[in-house]
Amino acid sequence: MGSVTQRLQRFLDRPGPLGDLLGRMEARTGIRRLYLATGSVTVLGLYLVFGYGASLLCNLIGFAYPAYVSIKAIESSSKEDDTMWLTYWVVYGCFGLAESFSDIFLYWFPFYYAGKCLFLLWCMAPITWNGSQVIYQSIIRPCFLRHRETVDNMLDNLSTKALDAASNITQEVLRTLVSSRARLSAEVAPQLSLSPDSPSPVSSLSLAIPVCPWATTWVVTAPNAISVSSTASKSALNLEENKWD
Repeated sequence: MGSVTQRLQRFLDRPGPLGDLLGRMEARTGIRRLYLATGSVTVLGLYLVFGYGASLLCNLIGFAYPAYVSIKAIESSSKEDDTMWLTYWVVYGCFGLAESFSDIFLYWFPFYYAGKCLFLLWCMAPITWNGSQVIYQSIIRPCFLRHRETVDNMLDNLSTKALDAASNITQEVLRTLVSSRARLSAEVAPQLSLSPDSPSPVSSLSLAIPVCPWATTWVVTAPNAISVSSTASKSALNLEENKWD
């Protein structure tokens, strides 16, 4: 028991975010950091068992601090901390995937969130028997090496099929647009031929209109309207001439 207490004391005395926080609390309260850490863990465990919002608190513990130190690892020049926290996020993702299937049954147990919190703390703890390293080396890495080629081939096939499908869809859309424009031009051409006195801008406009229902209706009716307007103008001129005669 004494060796465990000493190891925990050495861990809490290490420089870092946790050690600095406990050091400031110890300086203000006069209580040893070992007792502060033990009391905080006890209160946290009781809240995770009996408190409200235990799921949110547990997820924050497993995400907030690792995200912060991961950003620090990205900004640092060392690669060791990058590997450590990449390993943690791989384990965290696999655990979250497994939990999505089992959470509906496990969250009924009163100590589920307390156990989950302890598991995540073990996975992120800066110790030699770190949980994420143990799980990765013993479970995830052997499984990955055994099925890596199969997964790579599957991903290559999926990417090829996705590119082929996208190419086929693009070609089909282009063919549909071309055929729709040709059909629209064929429908508009007889209507334009009925009004020989219609101005040429209408003909040029009909070749540049988009393929949509209202545009078709406008082009079909516009020449007729122009023809009617032209006929009415001619009739008015004839009436004026007859009146003067």
